[in-house]
Amino acid sequence: MVTARGLRFSAATPPVGAAPEARGIPAAQPRASRRKQTAESPLEWLHTRRGADGEPLISQAAFDAGERLRADYTRAGLMPRLGPDLTGTIPGRGRKAGARGPGEIMDAALMARDRVNAALTSAGSDLAGVAVDICCHLKSLGEVERERGWPKRSAKVVLDLALSRLAAHYGIGEVAKGPVRARRIEHWGAVGYRPDIE
Repeated sequence: MVTARGLRFSAATPPVGAAPEARGIPAAQPRASRRKQTAESPLEWLHTRRGADGEPLISQAAFDAGERLRADYTRAGLMPRLGPDLTGTIPGRGRKAGARGPGEIMDAALMARDRVNAALTSAGSDLAGVAVDICCHLKSLGEVERERGWPKRSAKVVLDLALSRLAAHYGIGEVAKGPVRARRIEHWGAVGYRPDIE
């Protein structure tokens, strides 16, 4: 035992400045990349999966429309809470300081709620439920089919319809593609159509 100012240390105890491994603390693992996990979002899973033709199962426009609906749905505070909201008890400074009661909703949340209502209205009542279940509540296609008693692979068709209506509502479209022309037309005039200027 080594004593220093009344403290006892074992000879096997490494000094305080030693490497974490020497003090019995496991070495820090390299930080994982901060990319989204495809298991989290059914839309992202569908977008990253390729069909038999090599194209994603849902288009970029459909993916963007679904993600936009999800973002507004989350901002609007429409997601079910898993616990109590303690954000109103946190003290702060400035305009947003003070407790926020359950009846006081910020303007941003109200505007997001209006955007969600407008998007779901344009999707139609028959497709809005599927869009909310898959895009916002992150239910899988199989789960939606089981809950609604639908045949297998039918939720994908209904989701495609819902996302295409949402994309049209948001003004999101696919990039126009066409054949590359070898030569573009410069003018329609025949040889000698221009008058001579003296």
